[in-house]
Amino acid sequence: MTIQPEVRERVPQTERTRAMRRRLLEATVESLVELGWSGTTTTVVSQRAGVSRGAQLHHFPTKQDLVVAAVEHLSERRRDGMESIDLPTQRRTRAILEVLSGQFTSPVFFAALELWVAARTDDELRAAVAPLERRLGRETHAFAVELLGIDETIAQNRQLVQATLDLLRGLGLAHSLSDDTARSAAILDAWAITLDRELEL
Repeated sequence: MTIQPEVRERVPQTERTRAMRRRLLEATVESLVELGWSGTTTTVVSQRAGVSRGAQLHHFPTKQDLVVAAVEHLSERRRDGMESIDLPTQRRTRAILEVLSGQFTSPVFFAALELWVAARTDDELRAAVAPLERRLGRETHAFAVELLGIDETIAQNRQLVQATLDLLRGLGLAHSLSDDTARSAAILDAWAITLDRELEL
């Protein structure tokens, strides 16, 4: 009996490159969350991702290129996850606040927070981060308007949505230092009542 040699299916180069880039970007966000901006180096990231230093530098020549691409990458993944949200009919506004608050307690938010702090004193990094942050802000605002099912041109709807996002961002910042779950829940309970009363449908 003849034993046939095992045939390994060859993965196309484009697919291998895409997978390698994804590992680099996800390792970057993990590093930002765990080690902060100063602890995140291209060497650390390439080691975490299991990618050679040369390959990493080929795709992302600088640390700035790498971290901005990483935050954008995971933000896109987070946005894809927004499309499959099932909301209850009871206490719907409170459930929406819970969904939105998740945007400000996620690894993407904490990684972005590291970039904001570093960008405050780094003009070059700020120039790269600011447009990304503005775009993410617009997308999150539009997502909130869609979930709430409102016309933001009516009355104070736009300002109420923006106040909601500012509130959630502040609670996310507090959560980055300690577990603030109980206090946040009480605040969101009260804010849901306010929104139900003040938003014009």
